Amino acid sequence: MRRRNFLYGGLGALAACSQTEESSSSAESLERVRWRMVTSWPPNFPGHGTSANRLAQRLEELSGGRIQVDVFAGGELVPALEVLNVVSQGDIELGHSAPIYWRGQIPAAQLFGSIPFGMLPNEFNAWLYFGGGLELWQEAYENLGVIPFPAGNTGSQMGGWFNREIKSVENLNGLKMRIPGLGGEVMQRAGVLPVNIPLSEIYTALQTGTIDATEWVGPYNDLAAGLYEAAEYYYYPGWQEPSGALECLVSIQAYERLPEDLKTIVRTACIAENDYILSEFNARNQRALRTLVEEHGVQLRRFPDEVLEVLRDISLEVMEELATQDEMSGKVYESYKAFALEIGAWLRITEDSITDIRSSLPQN
Repeated sequence: MRRRNFLYGGLGALAACSQTEESSSSAESLERVRWRMVTSWPPNFPGHGTSANRLAQRLEELSGGRIQVDVFAGGELVPALEVLNVVSQGDIELGHSAPIYWRGQIPAAQLFGSIPFGMLPNEFNAWLYFGGGLELWQEAYENLGVIPFPAGNTGSQMGGWFNREIKSVENLNGLKMRIPGLGGEVMQRAGVLPVNIPLSEIYTALQTGTIDATEWVGPYNDLAAGLYEAAEYYYYPGWQEPSGALECLVSIQAYERLPEDLKTIVRTACIAENDYILSEFNARNQRALRTLVEEHGVQLRRFPDEVLEVLRDISLEVMEELATQDEMSGKVYESYKAFALEIGAWLRITEDSITDIRSSLPQN
């Protein structure tokens, strides 16, 4: 009887212990957080702004409501170009922006936004997920207390809107143009006076002559922004951003407080949005371009080969200088270049070949 009581008592103690552990684990898994997300975009702006809203909704749905996110457009809570700073300080948990804006704080950040004449979106994503690019991206931001996750790609962009024709390199001299990041550095060396202003100021600046030209994204966004009303010529290709990455900035402090399942949900939601928005831009850009040309009389122009060759040569100079001046930038650029060479060889015999033969066949 005593042995039986001892046994039952032991089993009871084990059961109680197990219940306590399950209760503790259950309590942890049901933890709920309410975060704020600040963005660099106008409210509900097509593509960028709607992507931020969708990411917030996806986080809530995947977590069963355990992650709730209040989204604030650029200027509603903080200025559009202060997103990184407030997330870095831990004042805000999430930011939705683009790495090209953080050149001053993190020189290497602009390499993740896009490298002039660099990889296209499918190549860039392959580098991020399978070539070590994402690890380098997160290493570059680590000292600021922020974890960046890829959260969208606007695809290959347009070269920009101009109020003068660009027939030669000489036409760039003295041009005042809104163009941030590495593209701005390249244009500056070509004689342009680059400025960096948020979207909310671009239209007025272009219309009043404060700037002579601007690049933004592509037809889908540019049509929504009404830029066709303020400039006559629309140039391509977007050599400055062949792949326009967007990012979700997560406060390390906030992220580390999450249980593991919610951390996984944050990562998964960003991957899903990264793929989704690229498909959206690819689907909508051509329709918007047709509207711009056929309904609004926009004059579509291709940059002359002479101009593109000069800009390409300057781009290589800029990249090599940055790689030698900043250790992290050099580390990123070497990885980027090596992967671009490797995947480029594959794409030349696959995608490039198919595109060439498809364009040469009669169009029905």
